[in-house]
Amino acid sequence: METTLRARIRDGDGDAFGQLFDAYARSVYNHAFRLTGDWSTAEDIVSLTFLEAWRLRGRVDAEGGSLRPWLLGIATNTVRNTRRATRRHAAALTRLPPAEAVRDFADEVAGRIDDAELLAVVRLALDSLRRNEREVLALCVWAELDYAAAAQALGIPVGTVRSRLSRARKKLAAATRDLEPRRRSGQVRDSRVPAVRPAQEGK
Repeated sequence: METTLRARIRDGDGDAFGQLFDAYARSVYNHAFRLTGDWSTAEDIVSLTFLEAWRLRGRVDAEGGSLRPWLLGIATNTVRNTRRATRRHAAALTRLPPAEAVRDFADEVAGRIDDAELLAVVRLALDSLRRNEREVLALCVWAELDYAAAAQALGIPVGTVRSRLSRARKKLAAATRDLEPRRRSGQVRDSRVPAVRPAQEGK
């Protein structure tokens, strides 16, 4: 039985791999829990173990006995890798500077918004930013993420978040100053209605 199962798994038979999971998932889970002492982590290890087993299926010998030792070996290596990744992550966090309070200019802008025309000015100012600058602005200011969390969300270094946010703020301030005279002269009146509608969420 195991020999036939081995050959089918080696050939990439999905049904055979499902049988392997049904037969040994509990064993892998228990092993992972014993190594980690955490039920949630053990569940993640099970998923990662079988993903890795599928990737390595071509290395399975067609002849042999139970595949349980092979799976538990993969689970052990997965736990090691997970622990190393956790340690690296923790070490990286300790090297980060203390999270700075992100100045939220939303209230400041909101306090100055006394009519629909000024909302139009803000909308045009936001449109002057690059996409990546708007993304950082949205995460750090409106979603209230710190630099590290925003960096993680975007998959970029913390320093890049800082520089993009700084550029976005400078551009937004400059664009608002440049557009303010146009607002007074009535040049942005046509943008009034579409600019008001997105602000209904309260941000």
